[in-house]
Amino acid sequence: MAKSIMLQGTGSSVGKSVLVTALCRIFKNDGHHVAPFKSQNMALNSFITREGLEMGRAQVVQAEACKLEPSVAMNPILIKPSSDTTAQVIINGRVYKNLDAKGYHGYKRTALPFVRAAYASLAEKYEVIVLEGAGSPAEINLRENDIVNMGMAEISDSPVVLVGDIDKGGVFAALVGTLYLLDEKEKARVKGVLINKFRGDLELLKPGLKMLEDIIKIPVLGVIPYFDIHIEDEDSVTERFKGENINGSVHIDIVKLPYMSNFTDFDSLKLFKETHVRYVEHAHEIVDPDMLIIPGTKNTIHDMLFLKKRKIDQRIQSLAKSNCLIIGICGGYQMLGKWIQDPSGIEGSTAEIDGLGFFDMQTAIETHKTTTQVQTKVECNHGLLAACHGIELKGYEIHMGKSQGNLENISFLKSGQRIIGVCDRNIMGTYLHGLFDTKEFTLHLLNRIRKNKGLTSTTRTQSYQEFKDTEYERLAALVRGHIDMQKIYAILESASDFS
Repeated sequence: MAKSIMLQGTGSSVGKSVLVTALCRIFKNDGHHVAPFKSQNMALNSFITREGLEMGRAQVVQAEACKLEPSVAMNPILIKPSSDTTAQVIINGRVYKNLDAKGYHGYKRTALPFVRAAYASLAEKYEVIVLEGAGSPAEINLRENDIVNMGMAEISDSPVVLVGDIDKGGVFAALVGTLYLLDEKEKARVKGVLINKFRGDLELLKPGLKMLEDIIKIPVLGVIPYFDIHIEDEDSVTERFKGENINGSVHIDIVKLPYMSNFTDFDSLKLFKETHVRYVEHAHEIVDPDMLIIPGTKNTIHDMLFLKKRKIDQRIQSLAKSNCLIIGICGGYQMLGKWIQDPSGIEGSTAEIDGLGFFDMQTAIETHKTTTQVQTKVECNHGLLAACHGIELKGYEIHMGKSQGNLENISFLKSGQRIIGVCDRNIMGTYLHGLFDTKEFTLHLLNRIRKNKGLTSTTRTQSYQEFKDTEYERLAALVRGHIDMQKIYAILESASDFS
């Protein structure tokens, strides 16, 4: 069976996911056969495996750091919020049902065998497993039936390293308070703490570290500095919604929908120095973009209502009459049609809503969920995408809607016989996630815009995948340089020593 180590946090967004990613690449570089694991992930960013199974993107990133193909065994439970009170629960890559918080809490005991089986399948195959907790292990009201923090540490018999975020302030209190709320058996599993996102003079912090160790009787294993390394984010608690490359010549606005999903679709756009990418939430923020993107969403009808309420729909209609390129991805693609229906009430109480009306297309939200990887080619001999004809695109579909209409003459992407991408003049929509990850396709769009603005063409030699791998190496080097890896390896060898 594999050796294991688990990172838990004093709260959400303290950096657990990225530090697990770092350890995965470090162990891999040190010659170990390593895999990530998170029993339960709550996020709207998901991925479709080769088998057509859905899992959280955080574990996909961690699998990439291990140089592995992602597997749902790395994330057997995915929870995707679809309203303020309910979420879609996905077990082993397939939709189980929608549950509210109380319903899911009661379901955990039923889900436990799936978690055990998934972890066991990895532990039999790999040498080292790096586990990630969720939120905080000190949520004392959720301790019963826990399957993601200390409950999972017990199932996997893992030692725990506790991570705190100093950038938020109060990191000493957060670490001490978290340990105080653990019972003695749980506390015995915690073999060290890490302080993340440090800015400033480490010499000024060192006396505090010594005092902290005196209080908690557990070593500080490292202080990781605040860094700007491009690692895909797990959820919307991210700083990446701030504008980037503010001097870029191609201005791209992305509508920040309330239930926006898979915003990692747009990370590759930010890698071009020519782009100024920013997220907008109000009509008045959308001034004169060269490209406007309506992203995917877990609740298309709710977010279409959001566009109407804030009059963003009117601003989009106005932009459509200019040279602005408007692109809808997945749920954003559905919004580009004439209307969206939800006869079964899957997304809420609104049964039908008008779309933006750019395409002669109707979408019906269905109980069946399409989850499939896609490898296809652009088929378009005219208009905006004529120069892209024959370019191979790879990505995946995740949607519960079926879109139909008079689309054949404007289609540019198909999956088998299904139309999954259309383009008419300056309006484009597709079900394909990962559209912009193919540099040749994205370069064409950017250079088309630059040409219209009287600018020269731009080039890029590195693929998005190559860029990501470079960033994993940068992350591993930085973290290795600021933590005591000798102690980490000692902790890894300390399984079952929790006295």
